[in-house]
Amino acid sequence: MSVNTEAPDVVEEAREQSRLRTGVRLVRDLLKFHPRLFAIAVAGASLYAVCTVASSFGVAFLVDRVILPRFEAGHIDGGVYLTGAIIVIGIGVLRAFGVVVRRSFAGISNWRTVESLTMLLVRQIMSQPSIWHKKRMTGDLVARVGVDSDAAAEVLGPLPFSTSVVLLVFLTGGWLIVIDIPLGLIAISVIPVLLLLNVGYQRRIDQHYDTAQHELGALSSAVHESFDGVMVVKAFGAEDRETQRLSLISTRLKDARVRAVTARSTFEALLDGVPSLVNILLLVVGAMRIESKDMTVGELTSFIYLFTLLIFPLRIIGYVLSSVPHSASGYKRVREILDEPVVSDPSLLIIDTPNGVGIALENVSFSFDTSSARVLDSVSCRIGSGKTVVIVGATGSGKSTLLAIMAGLLQPSTGRVAVQGKHASIVFQEPFLFSGTIEYNICLGRQLSEEAIAEALYLSASDSFVAELVDGTQTIIGERGISLSGGQRQRISLARAIAQGAHVLLLDDTTSALDTVTESVVIERLRNSSQSVTTVVVASRPSTIALADEVLFIEDGKITDHGAHSALMLINDNYRTLMQSFEHDRNEGDS
Repeated sequence: MSVNTEAPDVVEEAREQSRLRTGVRLVRDLLKFHPRLFAIAVAGASLYAVCTVASSFGVAFLVDRVILPRFEAGHIDGGVYLTGAIIVIGIGVLRAFGVVVRRSFAGISNWRTVESLTMLLVRQIMSQPSIWHKKRMTGDLVARVGVDSDAAAEVLGPLPFSTSVVLLVFLTGGWLIVIDIPLGLIAISVIPVLLLLNVGYQRRIDQHYDTAQHELGALSSAVHESFDGVMVVKAFGAEDRETQRLSLISTRLKDARVRAVTARSTFEALLDGVPSLVNILLLVVGAMRIESKDMTVGELTSFIYLFTLLIFPLRIIGYVLSSVPHSASGYKRVREILDEPVVSDPSLLIIDTPNGVGIALENVSFSFDTSSARVLDSVSCRIGSGKTVVIVGATGSGKSTLLAIMAGLLQPSTGRVAVQGKHASIVFQEPFLFSGTIEYNICLGRQLSEEAIAEALYLSASDSFVAELVDGTQTIIGERGISLSGGQRQRISLARAIAQGAHVLLLDDTTSALDTVTESVVIERLRNSSQSVTTVVVASRPSTIALADEVLFIEDGKITDHGAHSALMLINDNYRTLMQSFEHDRNEGDS
């Protein structure tokens, strides 16, 4: 029986220690970013604390030496009045200076920390290869960089003031007892009560903030996904389903926030109520002390004034403690990204090819994890430099995966990949363009000459339609290139890949949105380019395949045949059947 009664205490003690360690680790990690700014904020807060206690001396001096004599004698001594004014104004100016320094540098420390934390996250995310990003929701990453970073640094706002509260509590408690021992003991008794309220509040609130922060990330991911796929949602009439899905997540977020706000409201009501009750008690006991001549009116006035000033800093401690769970939840999500090891970049494993070779694969196999079947199985091939090669295969045969391995986007499970110049430019089937100018989308921040841009436009057969635009390459194309047609977007994406200057160009069914004439122009221009570009194309259009120097026929993750298109049509039954199905599908689509 004793074990059962002690177990909850042990669990609660472990939780309390965990909360304490989390809070200490959070503050320690955040202060590493800009310790000097935080130290200046703490210095300003300490000056405020000292001046707060000193101000009570000025209040007592004015009441006993200026206000009461004016009522009793009918006049005021000029020297005493001037002395009191200097004391009050001087302390007030110093106190205001401390407040300005504390608030300014606490805010600067907070903003700079958010900036530093955000940049760390961005660098970490950008350093991860594409295979890592495929396993992450974009909206969740956006939430961690934005919302979670802000939440993590939130505790730094009130923290400088709260650190000086310790000094203020000691100075104030000592001075209250010096003024009057009985009243001082009553006043300082409220301090442990408020601290206990703070601790109890933190125990209740942290789980609510954890839940709320998690649901906020889930909502950000869902909204980003829904907006990103708005065309699909509308095309299939799924608006109601998406609304319900987002509404469900929003409801969970609202419920968590409501629970947190309810707990916080109760906590703040108690923070207001307890000091108010103690204030009434101090007035009653203080009146009795004045009547018994044990203290003066000025001393009681300064006492009440000082006690009132003490309560607000104690509220700040509560605010800090209430911010810790929220900040800890945000920081936990931030650390999940920062602590995740950077996945090895597959492109770093690609080696250079010998002269005359564009791409060489040796026993390349690939599977997405150890438990799944191989997508590619012992693929070996050698493509000559400057050649145009088409990869042909049925859906799911591994064509796009093979191209991604050549591009260094996926790491083969076994085997070796060699690419001329150790780098290849890839153009995806679904082109992605930024909302800037055509020139920006081609250069992507690189300084390229007008000749290089013009050549990339020419080789991609983009020069004619770009020349017809009013602003030419300076034309703003809108989000995702919305002002361009599908074929124009693909050609600009192709121009971007060409402009990177790689010796190997990989096209993942890139020319599928082009008419056959434009497609043949693109292929011919790439083949006759002075740069001697090796072009590897994943294609299912017979006209594209017929333009290739060589065809690699892939079946179930293996290259089962290779050669000229005409030769394969004669000797390979599977290849011929696939070509006939391609032609049939295309004729069906045209009709």
